[in-house]
Amino acid sequence: MKFNFTLVFLLISLLSFSQKKVLEHSDKSLWNKIKSKSISPDGNYVMYTLEQGEKDTYLKIKDANAKLILEHDRAKNGRFTYNSEIALFTINAWTDSIIELKRDKVKKEDLPKDTLGIYNFKSKTTLKIANVSSYKTPEKWDGYLAYMLADVNPIKKDKDSISDDKKQDTLPSVKKKKKGKKVGKKNGYHLVLRHLKTQKEDTLKFVTNYTFAKEGQRLAYTTTGDKANVTAGAYVLNLENNTQTQVFEGHEKVKYYQLNFSDSGEKLGFIADLDSTKVQERPNELYVWKAGETKANPVLNKDTAPKGYRVSADRRLNFSKNESKLYFGLAAPSIIKDTTLIDEEISSVEVWTYNEPRLYTVQELSKDRDQKKSYETVLDLSTNKITQLATLSYPNINIGDEGNSNTALVSTQEPYYLESQWTGIRASDYALVNTTTGETNPILTNMPGGMILSPKAKYAYGYNQIDSTWVSYNISTGKQIKLTKDKVFYDELNDSPKYPRSYGIAGWTTNDKAILIYDRFDVWSVNPETGEMSRLTEGRETKTQYRYIQLDNEERNLNPEKTWLFSSFNEDTKHSGYYKYDVKRQKGSQILEGPFKYSTPTMAQKSTDVIFTRASFTEFPDLRYSDLSFKKQIQISDANPQQKDYNWGTAELIKWTSLDGKPLTGMLIKPEDFDPSKKYPMIVNFYERSSDRLYDHKAPSFGLSTINYSFYTSRGYLIFNPDIEYRDGYPGESAYNCLMPGVTSLIEKGFVDKDNIGLQGHSWGAYQIAYIITKTDLFKAVESGAPVVNMVSAYGGIRWGTGLSRQFQYEHTQSRIGGTPWEYPMRYIENSPIFNLDKINTPVLIMHNDADGHVPWYQGIEFFVGLRRLGKPSWLLNYNGEPHWPRKLQNRKDFNIRMSQYFDYYLKGAPKPVWMERGVPALEKGINQGYELQDE
Repeated sequence: MKFNFTLVFLLISLLSFSQKKVLEHSDKSLWNKIKSKSISPDGNYVMYTLEQGEKDTYLKIKDANAKLILEHDRAKNGRFTYNSEIALFTINAWTDSIIELKRDKVKKEDLPKDTLGIYNFKSKTTLKIANVSSYKTPEKWDGYLAYMLADVNPIKKDKDSISDDKKQDTLPSVKKKKKGKKVGKKNGYHLVLRHLKTQKEDTLKFVTNYTFAKEGQRLAYTTTGDKANVTAGAYVLNLENNTQTQVFEGHEKVKYYQLNFSDSGEKLGFIADLDSTKVQERPNELYVWKAGETKANPVLNKDTAPKGYRVSADRRLNFSKNESKLYFGLAAPSIIKDTTLIDEEISSVEVWTYNEPRLYTVQELSKDRDQKKSYETVLDLSTNKITQLATLSYPNINIGDEGNSNTALVSTQEPYYLESQWTGIRASDYALVNTTTGETNPILTNMPGGMILSPKAKYAYGYNQIDSTWVSYNISTGKQIKLTKDKVFYDELNDSPKYPRSYGIAGWTTNDKAILIYDRFDVWSVNPETGEMSRLTEGRETKTQYRYIQLDNEERNLNPEKTWLFSSFNEDTKHSGYYKYDVKRQKGSQILEGPFKYSTPTMAQKSTDVIFTRASFTEFPDLRYSDLSFKKQIQISDANPQQKDYNWGTAELIKWTSLDGKPLTGMLIKPEDFDPSKKYPMIVNFYERSSDRLYDHKAPSFGLSTINYSFYTSRGYLIFNPDIEYRDGYPGESAYNCLMPGVTSLIEKGFVDKDNIGLQGHSWGAYQIAYIITKTDLFKAVESGAPVVNMVSAYGGIRWGTGLSRQFQYEHTQSRIGGTPWEYPMRYIENSPIFNLDKINTPVLIMHNDADGHVPWYQGIEFFVGLRRLGKPSWLLNYNGEPHWPRKLQNRKDFNIRMSQYFDYYLKGAPKPVWMERGVPALEKGINQGYELQDE
C-alpha cells in the first residue's frame, strides 16, 4: 500500500505540474508592481499601491498582522497623518474610461478630476471629496488637512462621492449667475482647510500658494483676493489659537514665490513680484515675517539689491535649523530681448568656439537652468545683514550644519570644464566663506573629485580621484590629511582606463569625531585629524560586503550610543541580509542572511517597526513587516499569486575560465520544468558584470530593451548571462574571450542545443554582440539594440541627451580604448565591427531609435546599411521619436512581440512572421504590423 500511495502521489504531482501554463505576451498585463509603500508613524499600519499592467492602481492598507483594513481601486499617493489616525489618498478615473474620453476628443480640462479619500482608522469610515488637484498635511503635527479644489464645477458623475459639507461649496455654481471672478491658474483656486477631528471646513478662496510649517501649527497661503470678503495678499493662520494675520497686502496681480516657513512656524519668508506690467526684468522683492509682527518686512528689492544682482524667484528660501538665518538667491540681470523685432529680422545662428569652457550643445540643454541660475545669499535675522556667499567666481555652495554654521564651502568647475570633455573628470577649485563677513579663503585648486562639509562643518572632506585617496581639511586650522593614502579604499575591480572610483562612506559620527569609510568589503572608522583608523567589520575574510543603513531620514550623523544596522552581501554566494553592530562593545552579529535579495528597510517615525522586501528569481519582492530583530517576519502583500500557475524558472551561478585565464562567474536561468536529458535553445544576454543580481526577481513585463527572463524561460529557453572583464584598449576582444568559453562550457554539459543559440543585448551589450559575430558563426541569430559599430565616427559624436562630447567615453570610461584615434588608430579600427561586416554570417535584428540621446542613431544606420549592402539578413526597428529605449507602452509591446517572433523563428523553428519576410512598408506604418505567422 505504501508503494502504491507514493506512486499515486507522484503521478498527481507530475500531472499538476504539467498543467502549468506557458507565459504569453497577454499574460504580462496580469502582473502587479508595488509602486509605493509606507508604514504609519506608530508602525501599526502599512499602505501600498499595486499597479496592474501599467494601468490602474489599487491601494491597500493592512495592519501589522497583514489583516486587510482598506482597499480601494484607482487610488494612489497615499500618506498617513502624523498621529497615524488617518490615511489619505487620491482616486483617479479608470484608465480605460480616460482613453475612451480621449478617443471622443474630450478636452484635457474637461477630463475627470481626482477625488481625495480620507480613511479614519477609529471610525472605519471613508470620506471622499471630489475635484481635488492637490493636498497637504503637516509633517510633524496633527489635526489638519488642506486640499485644493481643481475648479468649482466638479464632474457630476462623481457627485455622490462628494462630502455633504462640500456640496454647498462646489455645486451651487451650476446655476447661472452673473459673471464673476473665475478660479484658474491666474486667479488661484479654492483651498479647503479641514479639521480632521471635528470635520469642520473653511474655504479660502483664490489661493495661489499654501504651506504648513513642519513643526509649528501654522498654515501660510497667498491669495488674489475676493473683493467682497478677503483682501489680496499673504496670510498666516495660527491653528493653535485659530487666529489669522494678513502679513502682506497687495493687489490681485501680485505673484508670490518660494513661500516657506521655518520649522517652528515662527518665521516665514516669501518673494513677491508687485509689477503688473510685462517688463522682462521682474522686480522681485524679498519679505520676512516673524511671529508677533503684524506685517512681513521688506528685506531686499531691485533698488537695494547688490549692484549687478536681483532677487531670484527661482531659488528656494531656507531657514537655518536654529532659525537665525534665511538663505535665498541673488541672480544676475536677465538678458533682455528686443521685442520689437519680428522673426524675419532675427538671425538664428549658433556660434561654437574652440576654447569656451562648455560645449555649445551643453549650453543649449542647460539654457533654462542657466536662465534661473542664482547665487546663495544669507540674511542674518538678528541684524538684517545680507551676505552674498556664492559668486560668479565660486557659484556652487555647500552650507554647513543645516545652515547654522558660520562657514560655507564654495567651489567652481569653470577652469576645468574644457578638459573634462576628454578626461571625464570634473575637477574644482574650493574656498571657504564666512557667512557673517563674506570673507572668502581659497583652500584647494584643481581637486579632481567632490568636496563637501562634514555634518557639523568642522571639516571639508572628499575623494581625490587621481590620488585614489580620501582627504580631510580642518576648517579651523587649515590642516589637510590624506586619510587613506597607500591603502586600498578604491575600486579593486576597476577594468577601465580611468582612475578608480571610491566605495563611498557611511557617514560621520556625532560631533564630527570620526568618518566611516568603506573599502570593498568593510567599514572603517577614521580619525579625520590624524588618519588613524580601525576596522569595524570583518568582511574581507569571507568576501562579505557591509554597508550602513540609514533608518531615520533626518539623521545627520551616526550616533555611537545606538546600535547600527548594516546590509550584508556575499560576493561568492550572492546571499544578502542584515548585520547588527553594537558600537559600545565594538562587536557585530549577522541577524538575517540567505539566498535572497533584501531591500533597504523603511522604519516607522515613532517606533522601530520596519517594512522591507525579500526577493529571488522565483520569489516576488512582497512587503514584509518586522522589528529590527527581523526574527518574526509577517508577509504583508501578496501581489502576484497567479505566478504559481505558470511555468517559471530557476537561477544559478556557473563558473568557467576565460581565454585569458581569468576565473569568471555568470548566471544560468533554466525553465522550471528543466530536464537535463533534453536539449534547449539558449539566448545569451549580457552587459558587463551582472552575476551580483542573481537573486533579482524578473516579473513578466514589456521591458525597454532586453529579453524578459521569466517570459523566455517559461517558453522553454535557457538564458546565460556571463560576467565580462576587460583589458584596456581591447573591449571587443575581452568580451569574446570571456563569453565564448562560458558558452562552450555550457554546451559541454549536454543540455544546450548548440545549433540554436542566440545573442541579445542593448547599447554597450549591443556593441559587444556586433563585434563577436564578426569573429564567430556559433550564434544562430542576434538582436543588437542601439549598438556602436564605428568607434571612429562615434568618438567625434555628441551624447545628445546631455550635450557632452563622447570623447571621454572612448578614452577613459566604458568604451575603454585608452586614448585618442590619433594616438591609437588601430585600436579604434580593430574594435569597430563596421570594418569587418563582410565576416558576419549571422542574422541580425537591430533596434535603434531616431531620438536616441545616448548612442547616435547613425551608428545603427551604419550597421544596417552595411549589412544590407552585403546582402546579410538584417532588420532595423526604429521607434519614431523614442530615445535610447522605446518608452511608450505601445512601442515596448511591439518590440517585445517582434523580438520573440524573431528568436522563435530562428531558435525554435516557429513560423516566420510577415514583417520578417516583407517588412512593413511606409504606406502601412501604424496600420499593418505584420505580426501574422506564415505557413511554411
